[in-house]
Amino acid sequence: MMNRFKFGLLALAIVGFMMSCKNDSDVRDAAAQSVTATDATQPGLQPTSDALAENAAAGQETATVPTGPTTSVQYSETEFDFGTIDQGDLVTHEYKFKNTGNEPLIINSAKGSCGCTVPSWPKEPIAPGKEAVISVQFDSKGKSGAQNKKVTITANTNPQQSFLYLKGTVNAPQGAATGTPAQ
Repeated sequence: MMNRFKFGLLALAIVGFMMSCKNDSDVRDAAAQSVTATDATQPGLQPTSDALAENAAAGQETATVPTGPTTSVQYSETEFDFGTIDQGDLVTHEYKFKNTGNEPLIINSAKGSCGCTVPSWPKEPIAPGKEAVISVQFDSKGKSGAQNKKVTITANTNPQQSFLYLKGTVNAPQGAATGTPAQ
């Protein structure tokens, strides 16, 4: 953990030095490559010591905060209602978004509220002004009734987390025991 932190600080120092150069667009491109190359599992994000202490005391996961340049993101929609489906059906929906900031957008992670909700997201940086999609698949196997699922997106934005929602109703087969209600 400490080596990862030191490596992140070194990368940040290199990026800072590169930012002092005259050609900003070349520097930004090099900085984005430097940040993503330093740690593919946590690009551009490192936990703060305050966050580590607070989360450890609360028994929570380690929070991460952007340590490099931040950007902004705008989703065309953040909630999708898939209506009524039969138990066992798969639902897939794509959430379109745009990097509305001036720095490359780096999505660190996307996590569903349960194992039945699986997101997939672009692993490469999204350039300023460019659009991309996050695809979310919901598996209704063993589910019944109203469903409300949340996907937490962590990126180099402020705030660092944004949320996508998927909701609808799952019909259980007649005579079948009811499955797991919404989480």
